[in-house]
Amino acid sequence: MSDRVHAFTDDVLGDHDAVALAELAGSGAVRPDELAAAALARAEAVNPRLNAIAHHCPAPRHAANDSGTWYGVPAFVKDNADVAGLPSCHGSAAITPHPAGKDDRFTAQLLSTGITVLGKTTMPEFGFTSTTEFESSDPTRNPWDTGYTVGGSSGGSAAMVAAGVVPVAHGNDGGGSLRIPAACAGLVSLKPSRFRHLDNAQARQLPIKLVSEGVLTRSVRDQAAYHAAAEKYWRNPKLPPIGTVEGPSARRLRIGLLTTACNGREPDAETAAAVHSTAEILEAAGHSLEPMASPVAPSLVEDFLRYWGFLAQMSGVTGKLSHGRSFDAARLDAFTRGLAASFRRRLLATPGSLYRLNKARADYDEVLTRYDVILSPVLTHTTPELGYLRPGVPFDELLDRVTNFVGYTPINNVTGSPSIAVPAGLTGTGLPVGVMLSGAYGDERTLLELAFLLEAQRPFPRITES
Repeated sequence: MSDRVHAFTDDVLGDHDAVALAELAGSGAVRPDELAAAALARAEAVNPRLNAIAHHCPAPRHAANDSGTWYGVPAFVKDNADVAGLPSCHGSAAITPHPAGKDDRFTAQLLSTGITVLGKTTMPEFGFTSTTEFESSDPTRNPWDTGYTVGGSSGGSAAMVAAGVVPVAHGNDGGGSLRIPAACAGLVSLKPSRFRHLDNAQARQLPIKLVSEGVLTRSVRDQAAYHAAAEKYWRNPKLPPIGTVEGPSARRLRIGLLTTACNGREPDAETAAAVHSTAEILEAAGHSLEPMASPVAPSLVEDFLRYWGFLAQMSGVTGKLSHGRSFDAARLDAFTRGLAASFRRRLLATPGSLYRLNKARADYDEVLTRYDVILSPVLTHTTPELGYLRPGVPFDELLDRVTNFVGYTPINNVTGSPSIAVPAGLTGTGLPVGVMLSGAYGDERTLLELAFLLEAQRPFPRITES
């Protein structure tokens, strides 16, 4: 029996999702302070074993008014989005904690939904790797089995939602950082199209905007409700609205079945089985599927890693400017330093990489004229044990492990296209495995409709079940 940890109990939170809790709060059946107190009690019960909370709010921060869609729903924010009064340490020991003076503009959009903020969740240093582990402190653990990673970089948020502490938590995705922990923890997460929602200040300074903001949830309806609520605060007029999505569509789709990762790797047996069983569900519903090759060139792997190295280099060089004079680059972890060093060794190759990364959008869009959606794995193999991806592993070996684990998700960050991860059952050892649906730029709605279909046809595994 795995070392499974969850906080579900007979309190006001029950096993409700965010939509249900908001309805209870809106009707007056339960007060926001009662929901917050129950979530904090749950966090106190399980966080010592999960290590998923980076900073606690001195007191729950309730919404200023009750007009938000999710008024009163308790939630956490990832430790790289500024929340007034809380530190933003980006998972790095190089940053001295000090409270942010104001909410970032994305945070304001998130808070407009009416959530109650309880604190900030853990992440690996600057989100550079796919596990929430640290070089010199305890890792964040997977509630489904505490011997395994919960993924990254939005790992702390995934752990809190999967364990039942809160129904929803913030995350963001620059290479799979929402979808990877969703797959590891049996959750739903949509990486929206580039520029779909507001972003934070640092993302706006990058030559290629990889990062999209979102949330991790246990139900598809919560995922759909969040993005509809976020659009009420601000909607990009250059994109079609997502709007309210409440279930599957009757439209029959052309779906490409992608199994070979961009780097040529094939998924392991249990991951492949999850994808093929999902394909059977979609075919039974009337959709047409056909095998396809990667929608981007194989060079994307090396180009993406070179750009990742550029970001690591800039994290050290601009640290004092971005995070204060107390920033100590000597305390950056070995993986960040290794990425930066690899970038410096191939500095002259950077312009070519940036050109090809920008061109990938056109390649992807051309392929998506032949398909409505792409079905693929989220990850190349099932969730590894803690330590396998830890920053202390020798750099070259660790980079190879990360690259061969994260074979599919970066495509959508580079091309700016939307992509959703949904649970697809459990492995033989009782860990979740996820699949991914990716679509054309601006077409999140179709992905949510398909996710509703999959949830109805194959209900998602529950951590409370044996």
